[in-house]
Amino acid sequence: MAHSKQASKRLRQAERRTVINRSRRSRVRTYVRRIEDALAAGDKTAAAEALKLAEPVLARSNQHGILKANTAARRISRLTRLVNAMDAAE
Repeated sequence: MAHSKQASKRLRQAERRTVINRSRRSRVRTYVRRIEDALAAGDKTAAAEALKLAEPVLARSNQHGILKANTAARRISRLTRLVNAMDAAE
């Protein structure tokens, strides 16, 4: 229970941010999963398209504070490397 108006407001704001951040985190996971599913299926074009859509989502998640900067960059780099490896395999 908040003991001041300021604490009550911070609680309300935190609840709103939690809902928004949960949604954004879920969106990031969904886009990454799409790439991983395409890679597992061996579908090169779908994987490349999914990566093209996922890259800005991951970059924005960094800007919004959902992921740390290096984490977002590392995930983009690893996924790009996996998709490019499919090109080289063929």
